[in-house]
Amino acid sequence: MNRLFARFLLAVPLACVLLPGHAAEPAAGCPPQATPLSANTIAAGQRQARDHGFFWRVSKDGRASYLYGTIHAAREAWMFPGPTIVDAMRASDVVALELDVLDADIQRRLAVAIGPARAEPLPAALASRLERRRAVECVDSAAFASFAPEFQIASLTVLAARRDGFDPAYAIDLVLAGTARNLGKQVLSLETPETQMAALQMPSQAETVAFVKAGLDDLDSGRARPLVRRMAKAWVDGDYADLSRYTQWCECMRTSAERAAMKRL
Repeated sequence: MNRLFARFLLAVPLACVLLPGHAAEPAAGCPPQATPLSANTIAAGQRQARDHGFFWRVSKDGRASYLYGTIHAAREAWMFPGPTIVDAMRASDVVALELDVLDADIQRRLAVAIGPARAEPLPAALASRLERRRAVECVDSAAFASFAPEFQIASLTVLAARRDGFDPAYAIDLVLAGTARNLGKQVLSLETPETQMAALQMPSQAETVAFVKAGLDDLDSGRARPLVRRMAKAWVDGDYADLSRYTQWCECMRTSAERAAMKRL
């Protein structure tokens, strides 16, 4: 499985809706908590917003469309769209997001989609490792245990990046959804919660076990966080050359199962 990339891409549209909210003070050993946004914080963020990421303009017959490549777990300063993005949204009739996470129906379907897909439990030793990782990331273990194992690993990978300042609470797509509404634009979802989870869930129990084990190995060894940092740096710098060489440094697509999963994604 393209372990990190799959988890990082698919987790946050789900995570920014369903993961636990902010805590006033993190417990000892827990990763930093995102700062709740106030009206003053939002106003300042909008004033100081800079363009980040990958942006394309496509025109034909006098009409223009725009494509903005976002990152799901970001730093607070990155979450506010810069002037180029805001101008493009103003000039557009429709804003189509991967998932419109402010849509009540999308939120309801997300809550259903992340439920366990199989009756078979994980092996006891692996389930214990997963429980320990939930404790390390300071999530509600009882609530998380009801989610599909693949979703748990996806979310925990993103949550581990909080120690480097990247948080799904600062998801850029979430702010774009709100900005589009404030501009009076129609907002659509390009994907569905069901297809996202279908892409994330493994075809067999054996592959689920392998996916969870690989994800925990990456997290427990510390391999996951540097890869997230590199992806985030490529995004914020607009370094398309480095991102296009992703398969050379992602430690993925090494086996037939990994390559099949990448094709499915």
